[in-house]
Amino acid sequence: MAATAMREVTSGEAARPHWFVSGPAIVAYIASLEFPIHLLNPGGYGFFIDELYFMACGQHLSWGYVDMPPLTAVQAWAARALFGDSLLAIRIFPTIAAAGLVVLTGAIVRQLGGGRFAQALAALAVLLAPFNLSFGSYLSMNSIEPLLWMGCAAILIRMIRTGELRLWLWFGVLAGIGLENKDTMLLFGFALIMGLILTRERRLMATRWFIFGGLAAFVIFLPNLVWQIQHHFPHLEMLGNIKRSGRNVAIGPLGFIGWQLLGMQPLTAPIWLSGLYAFIYGRAGRPYRALGYAYLLAMTLLLLTGGRFYYLAPAYPMLMAAGAVSIENWTAQAGRGWLRPAYTAAVAVSGAITALNVLPLLPPQAYIAYTRSMGFSQPKFETRKASDLPQFLADRWGWPEMTATTAKVYDDLPPDQRAKTAIFGSNYGEAGAIDFYGPKLGLPKAISGHVNYWYWGPRKYTGESVIVLGAERDRLEHLFAKVEPKAIVGNPYAMASEHFTIYLCTLPKGGQTLEKIWPTLKNWN
Repeated sequence: MAATAMREVTSGEAARPHWFVSGPAIVAYIASLEFPIHLLNPGGYGFFIDELYFMACGQHLSWGYVDMPPLTAVQAWAARALFGDSLLAIRIFPTIAAAGLVVLTGAIVRQLGGGRFAQALAALAVLLAPFNLSFGSYLSMNSIEPLLWMGCAAILIRMIRTGELRLWLWFGVLAGIGLENKDTMLLFGFALIMGLILTRERRLMATRWFIFGGLAAFVIFLPNLVWQIQHHFPHLEMLGNIKRSGRNVAIGPLGFIGWQLLGMQPLTAPIWLSGLYAFIYGRAGRPYRALGYAYLLAMTLLLLTGGRFYYLAPAYPMLMAAGAVSIENWTAQAGRGWLRPAYTAAVAVSGAITALNVLPLLPPQAYIAYTRSMGFSQPKFETRKASDLPQFLADRWGWPEMTATTAKVYDDLPPDQRAKTAIFGSNYGEAGAIDFYGPKLGLPKAISGHVNYWYWGPRKYTGESVIVLGAERDRLEHLFAKVEPKAIVGNPYAMASEHFTIYLCTLPKGGQTLEKIWPTLKNWN
């Protein structure tokens, strides 16, 4: 007995070091890189424009918002409640989601029969994909979306492998949470179901658990759906306004496909294209053909509807997983083993070079010099004029300075006027910055007509005295008899649209009040 116990202890001790070089361990090491990448902030950048708005929404929790379901606002509220208001605190959840996506990718590889090399290659490719790097760098709907999509894909793979149909219930729960995060979950869920219908694996749907999963998704999504119905589907109205205004940069079908290659990093194209081939044509991947069809269907729908090029990004980790397994099998043949370290190193080096282009890692001047020397920069998403930095980075500058300048204008007012002076932001970034940075400077909450700020109304203000941010003077002179320039703001690295004059507007024309003109201030664009 003692000898047996000794053998067990010895074998346990011998097995323990092996775990540290196993596939799951290597994936965990790669996933842990997300934390220094996203939380150290060596470039000195601040909150992204959307984060300021999301934090404001977190102070007005609701089952829906004009431009999103509620989950991002809940994340903003929870992060501040648990960790505080620091940049690191607000970025905790996106970073955890990014690391979780890498770990989940490794798990999908293992489900598909991949070994240590396949797990490491897929994890590295997912970590360094420009789409994923950008999603993990700030709080948004995009930060958690890939994790939810791939959670559904992983559950479907497991159902195909094991026949455990009760997993439909968990599929439905994840899909419902995804719908509370971003409406594109509907796109991926529809694509997966259609993919199943087109294959022999449609048999998995012939069970009551499939119905239960659908009901779970619907019940979780129902509060947001009710909110949309009660408010007459403001999200659809906003999308229509954006399309008519031409705010988003149009890239066309070829541009869309080109950005899939760039957004996942060109050197990883052999991985995910191999994965797509394996799902659709490969013998081992034949049971999972629905996943390949789902990717193609989702891409087709986005091309037909003019969806943004990064909307498809959450689907790639499953292709990376399948492709890594194919490459692992191919390089296992004699004489090809050297390709594994060579290709992995190339992906790592190329990814590191790309990361410096995508992430706020370099200080602005260093970033500008770097991208000019490399001859490439980030894509332009909107028609707004940027600074020397691309929009994704420029929208992280200028907000504290703008708020401080506004506070000086506000403090210079006579006390009786100050008490009835509203601060109006022309967009949710300006209003969100006042709401976030302003309280420490003695500023009241901002008002705005932009997206959900419009629902929050003019608060108690009549409009007899308004400090206006980001608006043109001629437009203000249609509303007020007296429009006085008070200060000029504009951080050199901020978006060109955030270089403006702050106006103090008084004497509303025609006796108009903010409450009366509020419907005309709605800006859902």
